Amino acid sequence: MRFLVDMGLSVSIGRYLIEHGHDGVHLRDLQLQTITDQAIVSMARAEGRVILTHDLDFSRIVALSGSRVPSVVTFRLADMRPLSVVRVLDHVLRTRSAEIDEGAMITATDGSLRVRRLPVGGPDSR
Repeated sequence: MRFLVDMGLSVSIGRYLIEHGHDGVHLRDLQLQTITDQAIVSMARAEGRVILTHDLDFSRIVALSGSRVPSVVTFRLADMRPLSVVRVLDHVLRTRSAEIDEGAMITATDGSLRVRRLPVGGPDSR
């Protein structure tokens, strides 16, 4: 799976993904710290990447696009330190990879995952 890690998450998340067999890149590693959210969505779509973020704007942008890609995983945790994010990310990847592959917006909060299939409002969205 290919991931694009947004600025709100630690650079170590991208390194963790690579160490665990994924293609993960952080915006800082690409020197794209000031890129717009819309440009990030376009880049993720073009490169077939899942956006990992803390920013709620990505889900809105993707939902309004009417597209099935890119998938977005938004972390809304009380503890946003890298180890906590990685723990939840591992759970998401173990339990929700099929939805991510098909196109989904996943919001991970303390103790719960909310999954909305893309495109939002389509016959498979929940």
